[in-house]
Amino acid sequence: RPGEALPDDYEGGSIQTVDLKSGDVNTLYRECNGESLKGPNDIVFDRLGGFYFTDLGKRRGRQLDRGSVFYAKVDGSMIVELIHPFDTPNGIGLSPDEKTLYVAETNAARLWAFDIASPGVLKKNGPHLFWPGRLLHKFSGYERLDSLAVDAEGNVVVATLGTGCLTAIAPTGEVRARVPVPEFDLMVTNICFGGPDLRTAFVTSSGLGRLYSFEWHCPGLPLNFLNT
Repeated sequence: RPGEALPDDYEGGSIQTVDLKSGDVNTLYRECNGESLKGPNDIVFDRLGGFYFTDLGKRRGRQLDRGSVFYAKVDGSMIVELIHPFDTPNGIGLSPDEKTLYVAETNAARLWAFDIASPGVLKKNGPHLFWPGRLLHKFSGYERLDSLAVDAEGNVVVATLGTGCLTAIAPTGEVRARVPVPEFDLMVTNICFGGPDLRTAFVTSSGLGRLYSFEWHCPGLPLNFLNT
């Protein structure tokens, strides 16, 4: 909504709005169908103002929450669980035509694609009856996945842990590019696009505590209600 930011509260397990002028915080969602949110992680808005988000959960000693993917409305009127169980769902994004939802699975280093039937409804056309998604790309070696962004060409650009780079995956699943950060860091954790033409990639390098910016070969995909 105008003048508000919508953060996800990983520590407390909720979705909140923050009034950017007054600083007032309002909690929209703490649970869905009686099940508490565990640790919301990443969010993406569609053109209609709804949003998809990953609920990665938390690790406690030798226990790890089973994660989920949700769709909700920003007025607090509706939240629905789309996928469960989903172990360590993290980065999330939409294709340029908003017909595909992308989700990065951290620990298994898999990038999934889910076909969208309508806002908040996924098609049940995956290769397996028990799973609605298509495996877009499986990373090999000692890699894990964190947050992602989508560029104007439809490439899914994933912050890749372990190899210290960004990996651009085409909508058809092949690797288009691997872009390392200037100084090697195992913990490359996030990417977004900004600048006047959205050609500037901003990348967090969490192990070194640095933020990098550099030119991307094409514009990033404009984010609904931010770059439009």
